[in-house]
Amino acid sequence: MPTILNFGSCCIDNVYQVPRFVSPGETLPCSDYQIHAGGKGLNQSVALAHAGANVMHAGRLGKDGIWMISLLQEAGVDTSGIEIVDIPCGHAIIQVTPNGDNAIVIYGGANKSLVLENITKPLAQTRDGDFLLIQNEMNLTGELIERASHKGLRIVFNAAPITEEVFSYPLDKIEVFIVNEFEAQALTGESEPEGALDVMLQKFPEARTVLTLGGLGAVYADRQSRLQYPAFDVKALDSTGAGDTFTGYFLAAFAEGKSIEYCLSNACKAAALCVTRPGAAASIPRLHSVERTQLKIRTTLTLVN
Repeated sequence: MPTILNFGSCCIDNVYQVPRFVSPGETLPCSDYQIHAGGKGLNQSVALAHAGANVMHAGRLGKDGIWMISLLQEAGVDTSGIEIVDIPCGHAIIQVTPNGDNAIVIYGGANKSLVLENITKPLAQTRDGDFLLIQNEMNLTGELIERASHKGLRIVFNAAPITEEVFSYPLDKIEVFIVNEFEAQALTGESEPEGALDVMLQKFPEARTVLTLGGLGAVYADRQSRLQYPAFDVKALDSTGAGDTFTGYFLAAFAEGKSIEYCLSNACKAAALCVTRPGAAASIPRLHSVERTQLKIRTTLTLVN
């Protein structure tokens, strides 16, 4: 089984249950407040491990977030690539509405303080054919892509959050893009799924694109094929971490050589189970739960031919 090296953020999530998202200049009371482990990197490492992948997490973590090391290790993640530094841990302020929608503000903290040594040491533990998973909540991402490509790693990019920096990265070296509708539109200028996939294939003909569509499921595209998989019908409690759960489960199956249909099915089901639970990392289901749980597929419109 290949190793999946995840260079990813670790954040302390401050979660507020609100009746609606706060407006500019407004003070809005919340009904509940909780602290959870989060960050796209941590969430995706937990999802990968829960899905059965061999995953190593790398990055920097502030002393105020040391407790997240134990959480990762308990999930089955190799944490030898994490450096503890005297910089505040990244954190997020998350508003969650009664229907499960969320709005998030992120502070990078230690996640944005990588130095070249943080890249070279974990990469030295990989070999040709292993995977590198990256998001966009850390610094030195472009340098990391270059070095990983030179070493023969297969690079998967969850382009979130989307920023101007993304367009300076060597994106031609990415094998798999995993994006939502907002990120796809930013990369392509197209708001419709089919149009966005067309442009992605024009710009990156050798890459595969996975486009997540929330309640409509997900679509996969490469030069030979397109495949849509519908969402599952569940009552959403908190959508925080659902996209990260999808990414981890999709990549875990993809790295094992499973069919794209299986990758999409497992990822959509895991994400559906995630939104029925509060929190981010704490809401990510384990593989046995995903495989055993029976969920009804939601009827969707056909988005691709």
